[in-house]
Amino acid sequence: MDETMTETVQTAPFAPFEWMLSARYLRARRKEGFISVIAGFSFLGIMLGVATLIIVMAVMNGFRKELLDKILGLNGHILVQPLESPLTDWKDVAERISQVEGIRLAAPVVDGQALASSPWNASGVLVRGIRSDDLNNLTSIAKNIKQGSLEGFDDGQGVAIGRRLADQLSLHAGDSVTLVAPKGAVTPMGTTPRIKPYKIVAVFEIGMSEYDLGMVFMPLAEAQAYFNRSNDVTSIEVFTTNPDRIDVFRKAVTEAAGRPVFLVDWRQRNSTFFNALQVERNVMFLILTMIVLVAALNIVSGLIMLVKDKGSDIAILRTMGASQGSIMRIFLITGASIGVVGTLVGFFVGLVICLNIESIRQFLSWLTSTELFSPELYFLSKLPAEIDVGETTAVVIMALTLSFLATLYPSWRAARLDPVEALRYE
Repeated sequence: MDETMTETVQTAPFAPFEWMLSARYLRARRKEGFISVIAGFSFLGIMLGVATLIIVMAVMNGFRKELLDKILGLNGHILVQPLESPLTDWKDVAERISQVEGIRLAAPVVDGQALASSPWNASGVLVRGIRSDDLNNLTSIAKNIKQGSLEGFDDGQGVAIGRRLADQLSLHAGDSVTLVAPKGAVTPMGTTPRIKPYKIVAVFEIGMSEYDLGMVFMPLAEAQAYFNRSNDVTSIEVFTTNPDRIDVFRKAVTEAAGRPVFLVDWRQRNSTFFNALQVERNVMFLILTMIVLVAALNIVSGLIMLVKDKGSDIAILRTMGASQGSIMRIFLITGASIGVVGTLVGFFVGLVICLNIESIRQFLSWLTSTELFSPELYFLSKLPAEIDVGETTAVVIMALTLSFLATLYPSWRAARLDPVEALRYE
């Protein structure tokens, strides 16, 4: 009898009856309800894990891209500062740098701290003196003018301020804003603050709260007079065509300057910020991967219980001629189906949420009557999401791999089940 019971029938891998039995085991009857519940939680775990991973990675990528675009759109990719002597020859230096291949703009600037005030409020600001042509070449400003225009910027007595600053001071284009600098005229009584009103010719909004609230642009000549500069500038902001090739441009800019200069590129100026973003992104990926891992372990426990419950069925199949490979494939299909379907559903859920994440944020803000994703804390005025095809593919492959690996041991255990012993204790 043992020989008859161990005689197997060779069938093609993944034969129709294997798929049929796997589908039947997934539709558990009432007495197997607990196994069905475990399978359901495994499906939900993998689905939520994959969707959450895709959403979080997309939001992290969106954060980095938006912040990088806005920071590099306003600040130069290379900051040229003077060494040994002030930049009184800034016109010649800027002209030589602008001739370097790949340099889009070399803008001399004068930076200074001031207090912007109105009859209703006051706020500390960074005043940046810049030439009119250079300001018009800054697309992050020129293409985001919400009130007024930059045409009146040439007059010398007009300034451009951010939208959030204008709202805080309750001012609009055409109104006057008073700027107070700590170092003004030198008198026998000491240095007095410099207080001067300026007409607001333009109000811009680039979508980054730090700049929209704290930046004021002033004509370069006026800024030199306002901050007591002796025809020199603070630095030269250099914009390149490709920020990722900054090392190549550094050498060319140093040679073109023709004088001792100190260079700081965008990676050095924002290293702490972007390193923190990268660390946070990697940690979130590891933490959220645990969700998928826990769901995969649920598949293991569910399949082990299913194998235990279906011991007599496995024994009968073996006595009817089913091979160990067939038994193993049946339970492989059962467990892998949970992982594959959960991964695919999670992928589509994550994709839909990423494509509509700002609308979802606005709805949740309206529903809870709270401001989710505050611009003051997160710098950006809207929630960004940038889906990276490579990362999303890696998440899907990882979830599928864990799902398949989770089915190996229970399937192997089912295939190794001795039919005689299973029927004896049934």
